[in-house]
Amino acid sequence: MTEQHETPTGASGKALARDIPQATVTRLATYLRVLAGMADSGVAIVSSEELAVAAGVNSAKLRKDLSFLGPNGVRGVGYDVAKLRTRIEDVLGLSQGHRVVLIGAGNLGRALVGYGGFGVRGFTVVGIFDNDPAVVGQSYAGLVVRDVELLVAQIPALAPTIALLAVPDEAAQDVCDRLVDAGVLSILSFAPCELRAPAHVQIRRVDLAMELQMLSFDAARNDAPPLPEVAHASSGRVARRVPPQNHPALNHPAPVEPARGRPPRRTAPHSANPHAATPAKHPGIGDHPMSERQRANQQAGARARVTEPGEVQS
Repeated sequence: MTEQHETPTGASGKALARDIPQATVTRLATYLRVLAGMADSGVAIVSSEELAVAAGVNSAKLRKDLSFLGPNGVRGVGYDVAKLRTRIEDVLGLSQGHRVVLIGAGNLGRALVGYGGFGVRGFTVVGIFDNDPAVVGQSYAGLVVRDVELLVAQIPALAPTIALLAVPDEAAQDVCDRLVDAGVLSILSFAPCELRAPAHVQIRRVDLAMELQMLSFDAARNDAPPLPEVAHASSGRVARRVPPQNHPALNHPAPVEPARGRPPRRTAPHSANPHAATPAKHPGIGDHPMSERQRANQQAGARARVTEPGEVQS
């Protein structure tokens, strides 16, 4: 058996728990469940990789979570299952166990009190209360249902540390107020409504309908058809083509083709300077046909411009 490093003297589970993030506390509860199953199977030593796989997290996150508990395990060997389990129970406040009272003995309440997993994890139901005369006096899981009117008076004798609320929405706030007046500081409510309580009272709410809605959203998202993919040859990246939208700025008019048999009309090029003046046309020039002499002089000038150097014009 390998030697397990213990937590330094003076660092109690309650002292360490104050500095642990809520997300880590949730995962510690998962590690505790996995360790309990390993202990029942006779596993004595577990590596961080094995524990991480069984808990559904990566090993780096598991080691970071367990670092909040102080030094644990031996590098290259692993964790002592029994000692790590005890350490997590101490930090989660489960070493001494919890006494639980249930308010509401309807279908949900009877299912909760009959769940055997509470006892093996340190939660013992010590009392059941309801206001239905047909239910009061009945026995469930070895406990007799008491009248809710006796709740405040019997809380001191039962000494619960946690209360479970399985009552309708309209009764949840009244029952919560009675529990607070009786000194109960931790309440788990299955009513979907928000409960008002002093800041020192811890309330957690389990809304089963909301959980189903989240599953519905995930199912709808998974059933949605994916967008078509377009591969870019130059970059090697894959983009998703977005369906075209009917935006007015994207609807460009089609170019107009010129009429058949007629050359396209050419327009004068735009000047770079929009304020540049257009040369004025002198009146009288080009308005009358040229004389024979003027036409001959123009043709002679044209021939002179195309004569090569050294060539004599005939």
